[in-house]
Amino acid sequence: MQLQKELREPEAVPAAGGSRLRGLFGKMDMRAYTMVGALILIWVLFGVLNPTFLTSRNLSNLFTQMSVTSILAIGMVLVIVAGHIDLSVGSIVGLPGGMAAILSNWLELPAIVVILGTLAAGAVLGLIQGWLVAYKMIPAFIVTLGGMMVFRGVLMGVTESMTIPVSDPVLALLGNAYFAPGFGIILGVIAVGLLLWSAFNKRRSRRKYGFEIAPLGLDIAKVAGLALLVVAFVAVMNNYKGIPFPIIFVIVLAVIFYFLSTKTTFGRHIYAIGGNIEAARLSGINIKRKSMLIFVLSGLLGSIAAIVLTSRLASATITAGNMAEMDAIAACVIGGTSLMGGAGTVIGAIIGALVMTSLDNGMSLMGLESFWQYVVKGSILVIAVWLDISNRSKGVK
Repeated sequence: MQLQKELREPEAVPAAGGSRLRGLFGKMDMRAYTMVGALILIWVLFGVLNPTFLTSRNLSNLFTQMSVTSILAIGMVLVIVAGHIDLSVGSIVGLPGGMAAILSNWLELPAIVVILGTLAAGAVLGLIQGWLVAYKMIPAFIVTLGGMMVFRGVLMGVTESMTIPVSDPVLALLGNAYFAPGFGIILGVIAVGLLLWSAFNKRRSRRKYGFEIAPLGLDIAKVAGLALLVVAFVAVMNNYKGIPFPIIFVIVLAVIFYFLSTKTTFGRHIYAIGGNIEAARLSGINIKRKSMLIFVLSGLLGSIAAIVLTSRLASATITAGNMAEMDAIAACVIGGTSLMGGAGTVIGAIIGALVMTSLDNGMSLMGLESFWQYVVKGSILVIAVWLDISNRSKGVK
């Protein structure tokens, strides 16, 4: 563990001549703040071009739409950080989604059985791919590219290329229900309380170990800004129907995987593997087991996204999840995850997913043809990768 810390230490040291403010905020924080600023500009632009964009109803729909991409991006972060890629998550959304519809509609099984079966299917698909990557040493690009085609083909076969409706009321709630306004207020109060606790706990911890501490006013301003965003989110959602249920999936999964990636040994090992695999091996990390596990988690999150999407559409189709892997990868990269491995955050990926969904939503409201959405999103992805490579090249120099 000491070896890993020493290897990653240079990334935490501000470059010569860099501002003290950047050092206090941290490298990834600055990237996240930049993305939030870009997101605000996108919202202002679309709000000016089409006033409907900033209405409570449209923003509620936007957050619901981003849920599938966000869930996939949360799992994709760990895969990319470890130095791999998963091109199959879109097909994993499709196949377990089709299985859920078959279990519910054709076999008429209870909702809990359908949900557990769908989750198990996603985890097994991830396990198979992870085993091939980790233990058979087949490049993840090839394994998941093959998986993308195989899973899509199996979906077409088992569903006979038909759309299968889902009418179970419990399953329907998972993707379409809204929480009462009172729940949103309680959730907002809890979120603000956690922000305050986290900020002051971090200050206390840094003081205890003799690290530099940001001015109290700066931390208060950061917490106040984040709290304002929380309050605005709850107010906007409550102004329509309340917080959409799929967003709760995103919030819960984001908290779990944020903790997993930043506060556990497993998370530190994943970053170590992506940062320097040889150093990770020499430090005693079981690379094969960890690599297989991240694909299991990616498959599991893909099955959760499948449940949400199938519920939202009230049916399973052979096109479900099509190109979702590209949106998930783009969300991660736009949010600061490096395709070279070793760097990336769950929060950044969610911000990236919100950026991607905002672009889709805004351009659709403006009536732009679908090909423009591909052009714009593809261009932004290339620019994001170029900036990442450029920043890393400057760091090497």
